[in-house]
Amino acid sequence: MAKKKAGKASKRVAKKKPAARKTATKKAPAKRVAKKSPAKKVPAKRPQPKGDGGPVLLSGGNPQIPKADGDAPVQAYIAAMPGWKHDVGRRIDDLVEAAVPGVRKAVRWNTPFYGAPGTDNGWFLAFHCITKYVKVTFFKGESLDPTPPVGSKMPSVRYFHIHENEPIDEKRFTAWIRQAARLPGERCF
Repeated sequence: MAKKKAGKASKRVAKKKPAARKTATKKAPAKRVAKKSPAKKVPAKRPQPKGDGGPVLLSGGNPQIPKADGDAPVQAYIAAMPGWKHDVGRRIDDLVEAAVPGVRKAVRWNTPFYGAPGTDNGWFLAFHCITKYVKVTFFKGESLDPTPPVGSKMPSVRYFHIHENEPIDEKRFTAWIRQAARLPGERCF
């Protein structure tokens, strides 16, 4: 009986392990891989300097001006504004100076800021070059009468966009400037 059990056990093993089949396989020819030359890295598109070697112009033609306080950096920003935007920047600056004598000025985040004179009460106005317009920001614009036309994600902020060949209603713009300068300013930094 012992022989029968041994024979069954070997059959079981044989069933569990199928015999490996030998097949004739042809080796596939090796593929020729062309050696690639190292890829040339294309530099990321960098902002271009103004033609006369002045400040770099960022997206929308916004001049890159270092953070600083006073009139000089604001004038450098305005001087670097491209094309028709330069005239708009000059006019905004003139209107603010006329409406708020002694206005505080600074450049932050490549944007001119204006604050009430003689106080550290924050900022009431800023402007920035966008591709198709100059964006004027009134930080407490919701409190102005009438409110500037363009809303913001921040409830108190309102914008006024100035497009090329679009005249500025200087009387209304000056009224906004005077009202904004009397309000508590925005502490951006």
